[in-house]
Amino acid sequence: MIIDRRDALKRAGLLALGTAAWSPAALTRALAQGSAQAPRRGGVLTVQLNGEQRVLNPAIRASTGVYVITSKIVEPLVDLDQDGKPAGVLATSWEAAPDGKTVTFRLRPGVTWHDGKPFTSADVQYTAMELWKKYLNYGTQLQQYLEAVDTPDAGTAVFRYSRPMPLDLLLRALCDLGYVAPRHVFAGTNVLENPANTAPIGTGPFKFVAYERGQHVIAERNPSYWREGFPYLDRIVWRFITDKAAASAALETGQVQLSTYNALALADLDRLKSDPHFTVSSRGLEANAFNNTLEFNTRRKELADVRVRRAIAHAIDVPFFIENFIYGLGKPATGPIPSSSTAFYPNNPPPYPFDAKKAAALLDEAGYKRGAGGTRFSLKLVPIMNGEDVPLLATFIQQSLQAVGIKVDIVNLDTAGALSTVYRDWNFDLATGWHQYRGDPAVSTTVWYRSGSPKGAPWTNQYGWQSDLVDRLTDEAASELDPGKRKALYAQWVGAVNDEIPVWMMTERTFLSATSKRVHGDHNTPRWGSADWHDAWIEA
Repeated sequence: MIIDRRDALKRAGLLALGTAAWSPAALTRALAQGSAQAPRRGGVLTVQLNGEQRVLNPAIRASTGVYVITSKIVEPLVDLDQDGKPAGVLATSWEAAPDGKTVTFRLRPGVTWHDGKPFTSADVQYTAMELWKKYLNYGTQLQQYLEAVDTPDAGTAVFRYSRPMPLDLLLRALCDLGYVAPRHVFAGTNVLENPANTAPIGTGPFKFVAYERGQHVIAERNPSYWREGFPYLDRIVWRFITDKAAASAALETGQVQLSTYNALALADLDRLKSDPHFTVSSRGLEANAFNNTLEFNTRRKELADVRVRRAIAHAIDVPFFIENFIYGLGKPATGPIPSSSTAFYPNNPPPYPFDAKKAAALLDEAGYKRGAGGTRFSLKLVPIMNGEDVPLLATFIQQSLQAVGIKVDIVNLDTAGALSTVYRDWNFDLATGWHQYRGDPAVSTTVWYRSGSPKGAPWTNQYGWQSDLVDRLTDEAASELDPGKRKALYAQWVGAVNDEIPVWMMTERTFLSATSKRVHGDHNTPRWGSADWHDAWIEA
């Protein structure tokens, strides 16, 4: 029996609705399955978050904790499609000059900001030169060789670089580092104190309504959205629920329908895997592999000695932590580039296997013998509370280092306070949190090691450490147009940073979401948690 497309649509219950409001991905899945529920318009999707950064502007703060909210309100030039390839959002097409120094973007016509002003190339020019290049924590490095953005007309933005910019790198980077802000709102103001940083004005499928610190953020459907027929949802509410038991209870009682980026307790994620009402999976989060980190403030005399940094790494049994504290969800990292990044992964062994005797010997060699009570020296550790595992790891680090004679005092702060303490005030000896890898080392990874990031930029090199070799390899790899040569440069780079270890990437992991099965059109791209959710919908 032959079933044509129209028959398939009838059987799937789609023909009466029509297909114009279906995303291509949703329609493809429906046809393949032979049946599907028609998307429901309306409803409220409530999302649990385990912390807040007090910034809602993705053009100056790159973080999944920001994207999970603001990517529904503010849009990038490009994003990843269901196959993990860059696809146009505010840009419709692009082309690079053969020398890699000029990249031209054609912009989507007819798009308006939520305040009714037209979106134009002037917004792209302003955002790139004044926000990404000057303030965005990963953008400052990515765009350091951006000299100008020309705007020959309202629908064209021409990026001009002094060094070659690989097009594949730029497109992948702009998925995270390419959110466009309205020039008319920011120009001529104190950018970092602009009210739009906490009340964003964008072009996305949802419009900002309210932000109550410690409580919630609310956005509602944009009736003038450029994607005709979208979004389906009337409203999204993000609730800050930091108590793990309360967060799990909210999900299980239906008060919230989604928790993503490991915001629930690992024990609850493990338990909910077998609950038929929920889906617990890393699907839709594949674009963001992450590591547990240990950052060293080399302004501290002891930590300026690489032997001490290596000793600290050898003193910590990472496989034991993974197996006994995080349910086996990960493996020891071999460096800053994860094994999932096949285009760049150098396939090294873990550089600092657990060896307490070697740790003690290195500390003795560096001149830090055990003193009274067996203590060599004391350090202050600031956990950056990205997830439940961070305070667990902080305590594990404390206990591990005590065994080799290093006393560790843990300073617990909220997320915003910890970010300021570490990256702005430099008031730490050790810090532990997460590093996220975003498809290419030059997007959000090399910036952890290269010198020159502005003081206060989160998740950048604020350790008082600098290496001419690492800086040179970073810049050469980011400008190399030949893929094979880029991979070779990054292999050298990984060797150099593993040897110097200003930051130790301890684990390699993937994120998990817990989603009510009432939610549909979800987790259908590799960075869905940070995507716009224009085609997500919820059952009544």
